[in-house]
Amino acid sequence: MSTPAPRFGVNYTPSQGWFHHWLDFDLDDVRADLDSIAGLGLDHIRVFPLWPLFQPNRTLIRPRAVEQLVQLADAAAERGLDVNVDGLQGHLSSFDFLPAWTRTWHRRNLFTDNDVVSGQAAYLRTLAAALADRPNFIGMTIGNEINQFSGPPHPDPDPITPEQAGNWLRTLLAACEEGAPGKLHLHAEYDAAWYQDGHAFTPAHAARIGAVTAVHSWVFNGTAQRHGRTGTATEHHAAYMIELSKAWALEPRRPVWLQEVGAPAPLIPAEHAAAFTDATVAAALDCADVWGVTWWCSHDVSRSLADFPELEYGLGLLTNDRKVKPAGEALARTVAEWRERAYAPAPRTLALAVDTGDTGDAADTGDAAGIADTAPDRATCAPGGAFFEAFARLTEAGARPTAVLASKAGDRAHLAARGITEVVHPDDVR
Repeated sequence: MSTPAPRFGVNYTPSQGWFHHWLDFDLDDVRADLDSIAGLGLDHIRVFPLWPLFQPNRTLIRPRAVEQLVQLADAAAERGLDVNVDGLQGHLSSFDFLPAWTRTWHRRNLFTDNDVVSGQAAYLRTLAAALADRPNFIGMTIGNEINQFSGPPHPDPDPITPEQAGNWLRTLLAACEEGAPGKLHLHAEYDAAWYQDGHAFTPAHAARIGAVTAVHSWVFNGTAQRHGRTGTATEHHAAYMIELSKAWALEPRRPVWLQEVGAPAPLIPAEHAAAFTDATVAAALDCADVWGVTWWCSHDVSRSLADFPELEYGLGLLTNDRKVKPAGEALARTVAEWRERAYAPAPRTLALAVDTGDTGDAADTGDAAGIADTAPDRATCAPGGAFFEAFARLTEAGARPTAVLASKAGDRAHLAARGITEVVHPDDVR
């Protein structure tokens, strides 16, 4: 079976004013940024409207803001760049951006209040419809890691259940589809969905709802602290998350989008960022069915902006004045090489069984909503967990494992559909 070539892109962080640039939108600055991105040979960007600026009142979606988003998309098209739009921002680089009509005196649950959800749906539908006729519009992502609002460690969460999370996801993805039928609409969570016991957004949600599975790979989650900057688990963390996601997918060839991955200092020192980039992308593309790799991020955050965590200032492929950094050079080389290379990773015939504590077998129910598998014991998948460390040991030994749910480890039809010929358990790996 032929596999589409992977896409290569970047999360667009404006060089002038960061995401506050929407307050003083300057199309010439945007064009200059996009020129520097296109110069790396990338084919798409992921962009981030700030929700409170675009929808300051529940019934006011500012036409001028929407027009500016379309102008950005059109400028990207002129440079050969496709565009994915994240609607609900939501949360970016440690800052929360929520409209006043959801907070303090108007405090309502972001995920369950009918008025809030209908307002979110109208907003996403409007953005999608504004771009629906643009050939370079990939589709909508509901929001950036908005699952962090659903529980700890957020200091002021809006608690929900897994069932409520699934209902919210389906409602908002339907709104995106109404606005732009047939486009690639998805949702994306930070890794609590995969690693944190009791988190409302689950691996099954990620792997069964939406057009593709999105993973966000950050090694400051304990991986680099435990395994070091050149450890196998560190350089293969993105690949690990891609393969882990496949355990919950109902479709054997479901695409996986590595939608965020970056080289965070000081765990990945600046002088090692290029090597980390090379190793991470090479490992990710040794996985089958990767839709694409989208690096975080395009441009550094200006030091004139205060209060960011230190690591956020230097994550760009380009400096704040649009000069290419070593990591940018490394990714550009990889993109050029892959233009001449067929994407045909060998099958992963060895699977490591993952048991996250579900007593039923939701995969047999065909539950596309993904709410029956709640993975109560998913910490085994996190750095230091039994499954995570066994997967890392197998990889370090030269194996190319994938993941399979323990409940499916004896299902011959399921294993055959995925090309798996051998299953081992974490206790078997020493």
